[in-house]
Amino acid sequence: MKLQDQVAIVTGAASGMGKAIAELYAKEGAKVIVADLNLEGAESVVEGILDHGAVAKAVQVNVAKQEDIDHMIDTAVNEYGTLDILVNNAGIMDGFEPVGEIQDEKWDVIFDVNTKAVMRAMRKAIPIFLEKEKGVIINTASTGGLNGAHAGATYGASKHAVIGLTKNTGFMYAQKGIRCNAIAPGAVETNISSSMKSISEFGAERTKVVQGVIPSVGQPEEIAQVALFLASDDSRFINGTVVTADGGWTAAF
Repeated sequence: MKLQDQVAIVTGAASGMGKAIAELYAKEGAKVIVADLNLEGAESVVEGILDHGAVAKAVQVNVAKQEDIDHMIDTAVNEYGTLDILVNNAGIMDGFEPVGEIQDEKWDVIFDVNTKAVMRAMRKAIPIFLEKEKGVIINTASTGGLNGAHAGATYGASKHAVIGLTKNTGFMYAQKGIRCNAIAPGAVETNISSSMKSISEFGAERTKVVQGVIPSVGQPEEIAQVALFLASDDSRFINGTVVTADGGWTAAF
């Protein structure tokens, strides 16, 4: 098994890509902290993992709160002795608003969840990784973090920031045994759309031209396979970069 006895944290793991990643990591031998604001959903995922003879624990986490992130990582260390893999997967969408329609409150909420939470979790994990001279960070970015018309301005900016943070971290700690990469999923069948409120008619109309060339919609399990590769020693020479998993969507432009 590729992650035998590794300790992993996966945020946003009650559903979608996070759930698929947590389940696959557990199948590959990892002890997994299944972290999500939806505790009932996280516990359901853990129940399924335990039923298959693997190891996992649910932790309720609002990633917008520093104390919740600290508790999440402290739980991994207290329960399993260390932390080896951190997957920052939790995220929310905007409503396709262009910059002229952005509201400060919504901007702050999206950046707190999509960007600041990633930074805070990485900051908390780095000392653990430095002490053992080994660690893996995987951040869920988006094709919206590479291009300008896959969502609204706020979501796009938040994911561009995650990619910049990923690249800087990969470089800064490359000689310390720490790897940091991001995955940029394209269209994937998840429930992230449930976080969309008050969709901008103008913004949604403008992105139709891009949405119209999506070749196919991916499954969470396909993204999980990328996350497994990046967590394992199979990718030990891959650091500070972004793996695009979009079925060829962005190859067209």
